[in-house]
Formats: sequence, structure tokens, C-alpha cells
Amino acid sequence: MTDRLKALADAGVSIWLDDLSRERIETGNLADLVRERSVVGVTTNPTIFAGAIANGERYDAQVRQLVEGGMGVDQVIFALTTDDVRNACDVLAPVAAGHPADGRVSIEVEPTLANDTDATIASAKALWAAVDRPNALIKIPATLEGLPAITATIAAGISVNVTLIFSVERYRAVMDAYLAGLEQARDAGIDLGTIQSVASFFVSRVDTEIDARLDKIGTDEALALRGRAAVANARLAYAAFEEVLASDRWQALAAAGANPQRPLWASTGVKNPAYPDTLYVTDLVVADTVNTMPEKTLMAFADHGDVTGDQVSGKGADAQEVFDRLSAAGIDLDDVFRVLETEGVDKFKVSWTELVATVEAQMAATSGRAGA
Repeated sequence: MTDRLKALADAGVSIWLDDLSRERIETGNLADLVRERSVVGVTTNPTIFAGAIANGERYDAQVRQLVEGGMGVDQVIFALTTDDVRNACDVLAPVAAGHPADGRVSIEVEPTLANDTDATIASAKALWAAVDRPNALIKIPATLEGLPAITATIAAGISVNVTLIFSVERYRAVMDAYLAGLEQARDAGIDLGTIQSVASFFVSRVDTEIDARLDKIGTDEALALRGRAAVANARLAYAAFEEVLASDRWQALAAAGANPQRPLWASTGVKNPAYPDTLYVTDLVVADTVNTMPEKTLMAFADHGDVTGDQVSGKGADAQEVFDRLSAAGIDLDDVFRVLETEGVDKFKVSWTELVATVEAQMAATSGRAGA
């Protein structure tokens, strides 16, 4: 079963797990996935933590201790999540030692700060200091307010996972923010080799949104384009990445020791049961990228995924043709990406609210048991 995942890794795709829990760390499950399933990184978000904390007694003792210490819910969440990420970083440290771009564990700034540049910068610095591991990544959303926060955080020598990227236009702005941060770090005398970054380009949600609009239009031309937008969008993003790598600006930073900001394919679990469940892995195989997968997708690929060479390089023109046809069919692409970003931020805020409610319930339960 692992041969397919190894083939994917050998094709230059770094396999990251889009999940984390204390149980995975303490039972050795995460270490097993690294050893047996070619997993070389981990991404997290508030929804993942809410599920882990709600379903795991392994947090109870720490929650009780924090409550007894007088901590509020935000402080408890900060302590629980940074502890898990720190311990996961330790599990993945041997990976990072051999290949510093991998062995990474991501933790997200509080989603309610997505439209507040200064608060995002402060949150990123606090998370980085608390996790205190060189192989951590701080997730910052690619909102307009997030862009200067990305630059400032990179400039401070902090490694960043830029999240919630939907459009190639915004992705270009993200790459610009990264380069600006590297230039500032270089000018401040920071070793650029210590800074890593990925740009998380969301995939499946693009098809979900555009397919619904194509169904509504209902013409033969529109219906023929279902399930094609997300992969085309990612391929256009990769073409933009290659363009930046070829630029004089990047070459100067590379000469100073900078690491490229690899594209990361996120939201790669297939939401439409009519599509192959490995679609967003198989069709996006290309070197120097990351694919972060929920365990269900990881296991599906291990079972029946195919690696048939590079599926992305040189396909920019074909991808652009898909987008031209989408526009001709009546799809307002600017509106699609605007809706996706707004919904993405809103969903993260909702999941943060769920995390707060989950932890508050745990705090109340442990306090009740302590008083019994």
C-alpha cells in the first residue's frame, strides 16, 4: 500500500497530513505515518483542534491544571494547541534535519484577526515564540490585510504558511509579500536559509463553487466544464510560481540563501462523489510542491492512487483555455474568488467559535469533576 505514496514522494510531492491530535502524537500514530506512509509534515486549523479536544480525554489533565491556574479560555486554547504543535514538531524533527523544507507543523493565527494586520503580526510572533521550534510554520491568511502581515512576519525571520489562497492574482500578491519579507530580513542581517514558507492554494472549494454556478447556467458548454476549474486554477498558480522563480528578483534572494516558497495544494479532499477520490492528488503531481491531505484522502491514494509523471508543468496554456471557456460560459471568476475568500474566512471564524465552545465545555467539565 505504501508503494503508491512513495511513488508520489519520489515524484517530488511532499505529503503532509491535514490533521493532528494529542492521541496521534502519544500513541505513536504520527510517527508511524512518517515511517510507513511517507508523511513529512502536518497542517492544523481550529476545526482539527476542536475535533481532537472534543474527542480526547488526553487533554483533561492539562485543562484542569490550566483552569486551576486561573487561565481563561483563550489562554487554555493557546496552551493546548501550542503544546500539541511543539510535540508534533519534535516527532518530525528528524525529517526536518534531513530536508529542512519538510518536517514542518503549521499552527494558525486566530481567524478573527484575518482583517487586522497588526494583530495578526502580534499573534504570529506569540505563536512562534510559544511553540519555540525551528520546524514550525505560522499560518497567516492571504487576505488583503494579511499580505503586509506576511511580509512583516517573514522579515522577522519567522517561517510562514500562507493560507486561504484561491485566485492566481492573490497568489502573485502573496509571492510578492514573501519576497519583500525576505529582502527586509536580508537587509536586517537575518540568515535567509532559516526561513521557510509554503503558499496554500485551495483546490476542491473552487470546483464546488464553480460547479454550482455551471449547473445553474445549465448549457451544454457549461455542464461540460464541471470538475475542471480547480485543477486548471492550480496549474495556472504553478505557472506563476515558475515565473517568479525565473525572475531576477528571486535569483538575487536565492543567491543570498533564500528558500523558495513552495506551492501547497490544500483542500484536496474530494467533495463531489462523482469525481475520483484522489483527483486533487493525481492531477496535481509536480516536483517542489506539497499536498496536505486529510487521512481519508491519504489512505485512498495509498490504496489506488496513480502517479503518471508530472501533471502540471507546461499545462498553463491548457489551463488558461479552461478559464477562458468558463468566462465565455458566463462564470464571473472575480466574483467566484471574492465569495470563496469571504466564505473561507467566515468558515475559519465559525470553527474558532466551535473551538472556544469545545474548550469552554472541557473547562466546565474538569472544574465540575475537581469540585466533586
